[in-house]
Amino acid sequence: MTSPRQVRGTVLAVLLCSALAGCGSVTASAPATPAAAAATGCGSVDRATSVTVHRVLHLVEPTQGNALSKTQHNATLVRALFGQLCAAVSHPAVAKGSTLHCPADFGIAYLGTFYAGNRTLAKFSYGASGCETVSLTAGGKTRTTMVIGAASAAAPKLRPDLAAVLGVPRLAIARPLTGTRNSGVTH
Repeated sequence: MTSPRQVRGTVLAVLLCSALAGCGSVTASAPATPAAAAATGCGSVDRATSVTVHRVLHLVEPTQGNALSKTQHNATLVRALFGQLCAAVSHPAVAKGSTLHCPADFGIAYLGTFYAGNRTLAKFSYGASGCETVSLTAGGKTRTTMVIGAASAAAPKLRPDLAAVLGVPRLAIARPLTGTRNSGVTH
């Protein structure tokens, strides 16, 4: 049987090696036209009434990271987040002939679904650590980009808007929340 100390040591070693290695490299996607963003379902931003978001932890030691799942019904917050995701995929990052290194990728991602009443409008994924990525799917079409360059400039409130939807501090988006059953969550 593996002790918690052995698991913790293994996880820390993996994280350290990942950070030092730059977590691999990624080449950014090619640009898209504004019509492509409209085809991704961004025309329905104003119809969104709720969003359900789930945090997924890939590399964090299970005893140290908490799952997070929330459904937000405040249409103002929902539409702000949807708009930021649309802005990012409408301005895909371009890194011609460049290799990007993505240190500090702790495997934190958010998966969500936007709704208009009971009807699904769009689904998204947001890789919040390392090289941030956004993927938005609506109407059977998916657009994906890294949140750098033009995409980052087009969606400057992506992280704060996601934090507002989840009801957590902005800085908690790219790192796991930890705590004990009795102490509550610490940020």
